[in-house]
Amino acid sequence: MSIESITDRTAAEPAGPARDAAFDHALDVLRDRRDEFNAQRYVPRDFITLLKKAGLYRASTPSAFGGEPLAPSAFMAMVERISSVDPATGWVSSFGSSLVYFAALPVETQQKIYSQGPDIAYAGGLFPMQEAEKVAGGYLCSGMWQFASGCRGADILGIGLAGGPETAGKPLTALVDPADVEIVDNWEVAGMKATGSHAIRADRLFVPEDMTFVRGGTPRIDEPLTRYPALAYAAQVLAVVTLGAARGALDYALEVGSARTSITGGAAKGNRPTYKSGLAQAEAELRSARAFFYDSADEIWDKAVDGRTISIDDLALLRLSATHAAHIGRSVVLRAFDLAGTGAIYETHPLQRYLRDALVPAQHAMLQTNTYEAVGALLLGLDAGIPSFP
Repeated sequence: MSIESITDRTAAEPAGPARDAAFDHALDVLRDRRDEFNAQRYVPRDFITLLKKAGLYRASTPSAFGGEPLAPSAFMAMVERISSVDPATGWVSSFGSSLVYFAALPVETQQKIYSQGPDIAYAGGLFPMQEAEKVAGGYLCSGMWQFASGCRGADILGIGLAGGPETAGKPLTALVDPADVEIVDNWEVAGMKATGSHAIRADRLFVPEDMTFVRGGTPRIDEPLTRYPALAYAAQVLAVVTLGAARGALDYALEVGSARTSITGGAAKGNRPTYKSGLAQAEAELRSARAFFYDSADEIWDKAVDGRTISIDDLALLRLSATHAAHIGRSVVLRAFDLAGTGAIYETHPLQRYLRDALVPAQHAMLQTNTYEAVGALLLGLDAGIPSFP
């Protein structure tokens, strides 16, 4: 791909009040346009521009290239706030973290990618990994790759290649220009519609070797964020979307529960014992899962900042906190849906957005139920049984 082909070089507002205002503005716009994004099944480039102005797309660019890396907790708190308004848009924004993978690229390639600014929107359709033809200077890539969330607003796309002897069998990600591939419109789903997780198709597309890297491979840049476990971070940024969805659903339940009367003229829902106890239990479950989630992230971040060793147990607990957040967040949304009663079954009901979207993260391979077993195995000193885990 040509680095010069990245035409959208929107820069973040200066850190401080201007950037905070840009983030608040993006949230206001999202409240107005979330139904539009859901209907068209993708987050458009003009809204990605607003997120760039709010700093989401330089939060994982190394400071060596003009980025302003955020601690994982700070970045994920922003994704959580976006997700409390619209979880699918939160899912797309979470991939602002994916630039940590680029640290495994040759330093010269990274310099080229960031030469015109640190605010880069990346999306990857990595599976199924395709066999590429090795040629002089790179690879000829053909095939179709699924689940490229945010691909319609991305500056750079990634596709997954099966590794060979030169990568010790580890899979590669190849970076390509969106103009050089076809986006296959196949995102027909019930939840996370606005993520635009369409497929990517290429036919004998040449990708230079220096535009490929091992996902989660050894970073060529040494900064605290490149020391933070990349694959665990990838699971965390998806899990936090569910925490945001749960927050949005509970906030709605609180608002409705405080109404004075029900639609039938009877006692307000909030005055019913089941509503009060259900709401309180859900609040406790969400806050507990959220505390475990952020405490785990902060503990490992401190080690990354200090350059201390991050152990297998550390990684296991990071993955556990992410899986737990996704599953508890989902159960909290279901509880809010239950409290809402019959009215919540309508497609236009506010809780439908949270319900449909909150079911998805725990279905992701990084957050499925089997990751509980994998964590337990690691804590017992056994093999996780899942490739590349934790």
